Amino acid sequence: MATAPSTSRRSPGCRTEARNISTSIILKAVERIWGFRELRPLQEEAIRAGLEQRDSLVVLPTGGGKSLCYQVPPLIADRTDVVVSPLISLMKDQVDALRAAGYPAAAVNSTMSAEERREVSRRMKRGDLRLLFVAPERLMNEGFLKFLDEAGVRAFAIDEAHCISQWGHDFRPEYRRLAELRRRFPEASFHACTATATQRVREDIIEQLRLREPNVLVGNFDRPNLVYRIVPRLDANVQSLEVIQRHAGEPVIIYCISRKDTEHLAGYLKAMKVNAAAYHAGMTGEDRRRVQEDFAQDRVQVVVATVAFGMGIDRSNVRCVIHTAMPKSIEHYQQETGRAGRDGLEAECIMFYSQSDVMRWEGLIARSAEEAAKPAEVITAMTELLGYMQRFAAGSACRHRSLVEYFGQGCEKSDCGACDVCLSELDTLPDAQVIAQKIISCVARVGERFGVGHVVDVLLGANTDLIKRCRHDQLSVYGLLRGSEKKSLTNLTHQLIDQGLLGRTSGERPVVKLSPRSRGVLRGETPVTLVKPAVGGATRRARFDSESWEGVDRDLFETLRHLRATVAGEHDVPAYAIFGDASLRDMARRRPGSLEALRQVRGVGEQKCKDFGPRFLGAIAAHCRAKGLSPDVAAEPSPAPGRRGLTAGALASFDLFRRGDSIDRVAETMNRARSTVSGYLAQFIEAEEPESIDPWVSPAQQRLVREAIARVGHEHLKPIFEDLQGKVEYDTIRIVTAFVRASGGRKEPGGR
Repeated sequence: MATAPSTSRRSPGCRTEARNISTSIILKAVERIWGFRELRPLQEEAIRAGLEQRDSLVVLPTGGGKSLCYQVPPLIADRTDVVVSPLISLMKDQVDALRAAGYPAAAVNSTMSAEERREVSRRMKRGDLRLLFVAPERLMNEGFLKFLDEAGVRAFAIDEAHCISQWGHDFRPEYRRLAELRRRFPEASFHACTATATQRVREDIIEQLRLREPNVLVGNFDRPNLVYRIVPRLDANVQSLEVIQRHAGEPVIIYCISRKDTEHLAGYLKAMKVNAAAYHAGMTGEDRRRVQEDFAQDRVQVVVATVAFGMGIDRSNVRCVIHTAMPKSIEHYQQETGRAGRDGLEAECIMFYSQSDVMRWEGLIARSAEEAAKPAEVITAMTELLGYMQRFAAGSACRHRSLVEYFGQGCEKSDCGACDVCLSELDTLPDAQVIAQKIISCVARVGERFGVGHVVDVLLGANTDLIKRCRHDQLSVYGLLRGSEKKSLTNLTHQLIDQGLLGRTSGERPVVKLSPRSRGVLRGETPVTLVKPAVGGATRRARFDSESWEGVDRDLFETLRHLRATVAGEHDVPAYAIFGDASLRDMARRRPGSLEALRQVRGVGEQKCKDFGPRFLGAIAAHCRAKGLSPDVAAEPSPAPGRRGLTAGALASFDLFRRGDSIDRVAETMNRARSTVSGYLAQFIEAEEPESIDPWVSPAQQRLVREAIARVGHEHLKPIFEDLQGKVEYDTIRIVTAFVRASGGRKEPGGR
């Protein structure tokens, strides 16, 4: 039963006073420290729950701004709150970033000296701190709890709160003890924060923390700035290198299942001259700390890690996350891909998938059940989570839609424009039906008694001892797919298992079996689709990518990025603690010429402007002199009412298109890439439905695209491009399909 709050700590008068705090007061504090002039969805509601000391559960995706929800209340209320955080490295990153912004915060952990801990204690007693970060193990120490009680702590924020639930993806037993805090601090408010939690996990968090009538705030799980790609795994080393080369000079995190995998891949990348390092729980604490700091300071570009690295990184500008194998749950996938693009800018998340990942995880789950004697219901829950992940990885539906629907939310967009499915990047095998029939026939001919490896060897015509001993070289299917690549054929067999067109047994040595659907494939009654990695890798850029670079002086951005690294090294803090990439792009877009103009850049608060502003302004001024440019570029106006979803650049282009300017003329006028302007034109056509697109696309090309649309439809662009055998470029196809959609196919070339 809840204890009535005392007037000394949380009186009704305090709640009334908190309710009277205006939105402008909250925004003023946010702008002063963080340089943000608006709040993201649900942030104000979460901040008010903290100010009113009402229990809350805040579920916002990584990059959704959940940290701000517990950072602002103690700043405005002039009190000290405690934040429970699972990793020392994560605390350090957060405290460094807060201090750089002029926010009074500190952490207590085992790596600190006795004198450092005493100094934090003195600051607490003086009331100098607004946030104190602590790990759950230290927090639950009896002496530390007494210290917090004497200091008058009135609110606790539980970060990564999903760790308290055994139904979650990252259960940590030490988090369970946090339930004791309610008994020790009956009058304090508790605020649970997490980036990933299904309804079941949310209910468990509320129960375990004994939250009292909490304000439950669940944000939109969609991360539109992330481009999701899932491709068949053929060679994780080679495929990882190809992706890294697309992100030259940009920070990348690669996740592997085992420690051995991380070391092997990191060694390969180093041999290929990539600045990479391995990270896993088997390393010493000092080695892990060094890798993490090197990555934060831009001394290492690529970290190859197990999931032990997941919650230990607070870097905002990770531009790519690679999974060399399927994670064991969608929650893990969401959490780990969520490390990319936390600054709101575009980032790529790519997974190399094979059905063998499922078998590997099943084996690991079974072994962990035996070794740790886990309850049967926990093993069942882990197996269910694995099944959801498998269906997501093997599916061909929009990745963004699939993720948000898993977390119980709807998705209004029919085309996200930011995943391999909606970008039409899934290359299909034209002879999939015949290949599937040969594979299934081989499974039948070997008696459904062998694994995938042996089936593939028979089809390739291999000369193994097992084949000779079983006389499978005498079968009609022997060598039926001779000349195929072994890794590719193995992957295709796994795809058939994923689709239920073949079956397999469980256990450490799974056997491939026929399934109820196999016979339909052999008779040609069940159609088969098999995919392969796209030729040349993923080359299309998502819409978000082009829009986020609009008006940015790329040379100036690189200059500012190098300056940021220098300043960060001088202050011994992560580079993103100085300014995020979004702030640097905005500087390179606006070219501010004074401290007052610099304060208009998103993410530039008072303290950072004072500490770092003069050097960045100096670099901008030098760039302008060298290039003959003027400073203080006027910011583009916000989108007009009724035009939500259109950027200011797109709207500015509409006037030029209305008067019939060509794509090249508009690109020159607006200083934009031709591909960006083509995207604007497609938006213009769909928004205003012009009578004709003849000013931009010749009638002959329009007819070609229309004929292809009649054959393959206009849901995706790639089938049209392939049908036309590359005779018409993608931008032209996009413009014509926009016109067809806008007019319902009624208008012909020439405005007829």
